Amino acid sequence: MFVAPSYAWKLVLALALVGVILASVYARPPSRAVPGNELRRLVVGAMALYGVGLAASLTRHALLAVILYAAGIIVSTLAAWLSRGTDSGDWPRRDDEPDEEQPPPAPDGAPSFDWAAFEREFEAWANRDREPAAIP
Repeated sequence: MFVAPSYAWKLVLALALVGVILASVYARPPSRAVPGNELRRLVVGAMALYGVGLAASLTRHALLAVILYAAGIIVSTLAAWLSRGTDSGDWPRRDDEPDEEQPPPAPDGAPSFDWAAFEREFEAWANRDREPAAIP
């Protein structure tokens, strides 16, 4: 089976882009998170590549448009992969962040919760007197 060269390079490019997308999803995430402003720069760069690719498409420069679109996809997948990075969680706290307080643990180490009180309050809420909604 013979494939025309004009279709062969398109097929190779499509497979390469699918490979890049799958790699950004399934590859091991980076060990360190990338700051948000750097990710925004990558996304803005990808959007700029898409915009210039659109201009190339409208001016009938098909090969240039394909190259720009492919570059935009690659930059977008790079940004997606970099956004999956993790940190150890020892970031310095800001003063405006709320404290994440946990309930005191029970003697066995599990947090305690008064389910009987919850059920009483829920039952009272469910059986409250309500007026039906007006039909317009």
